Amino acid sequence: MILGTHDAHCLKPMFRNLTLLRVPVLNFIECPDRGAEVVKCNLQALASFCTSSVMAKSKYEYVRNFETDDTCLRNCYIVVRLDGRNFHKFAEQHNFAKPNDDRALGLMTRSARSVMEELEDIIIAYGQSDEFSFIFKRSSNWFKRRASKLMTHVASQFSSSYVFYWREYFGEQPLLHPPGFDGRVVLYPSNRNLRDYLSWRQADCHINNLYNTVFWSLVLKGGLSTIQAEDKLKGTLAADKNEILFSEFNINYNKEPLIHRKGTSLIWEKIDETTTKQIKVLNEEKEVTVTKSRKRVTAHHCDIIGDQFWKEHPEILEDDGC
Repeated sequence: MILGTHDAHCLKPMFRNLTLLRVPVLNFIECPDRGAEVVKCNLQALASFCTSSVMAKSKYEYVRNFETDDTCLRNCYIVVRLDGRNFHKFAEQHNFAKPNDDRALGLMTRSARSVMEELEDIIIAYGQSDEFSFIFKRSSNWFKRRASKLMTHVASQFSSSYVFYWREYFGEQPLLHPPGFDGRVVLYPSNRNLRDYLSWRQADCHINNLYNTVFWSLVLKGGLSTIQAEDKLKGTLAADKNEILFSEFNINYNKEPLIHRKGTSLIWEKIDETTTKQIKVLNEEKEVTVTKSRKRVTAHHCDIIGDQFWKEHPEILEDDGC
């Protein structure tokens, strides 16, 4: 490579360092006629040197010591739960149907599926309303099990997917402002702990949906104000709410859609896909059927508190004797 006299002079100290590092610099050849020097060296070795950690070090690197270790304990399920930020306001601004908007629920599920397809170590995800929980298998080593990396990747993938797929579910209705989701990471060491966590979230789904179904029936069908509806429901039990729904609005809560009452569970399942191909046999084209099994993310709207779901899908949880 050809360098100006000044440039070559400035680079001489660096090339001396290269020599100390045993990078083959052949020599400097002066060209008096042109006032330049020709540096002969092994360019491949030079490129390797320029991109090595030797060049990256500086006096400012000490700031890395301020980073805290957030590695998740091994042999534990890692749960990343996302919750919509200010989603009551977001739902009002975008005219979500009450008490449940199937478009919004479908978009949440589609965004969650995008996260699972990106991070295949997620063995199950559960969602309801404006939240979704993602469970990584105990042996996962994604991002070296760093909690901050896992949480931010899940949150960013989910949020961007929510925006990306918005039109699939809301058509021409404009997205007025970006949605926000906050996240947290929790570790569960046993199958029992993890199942209890998912049972807690599904029980929360039932409690909230029953209340919202009665509340909005009183407001939208019963003509009460929101304050009057709140007052009427104060101190009521589940049986009382079911009675109000049935006696005043002829609604049998147990016949409400499962997605509203049970939420959505996403798991990996093997699906058989059948296709037809044209092949040549003895110079004749024949159509043959080919069946292949592929793992895909599938949605289930069912009870996950009892044992039946887990017996039907034993591959989800690892055997830990619990």
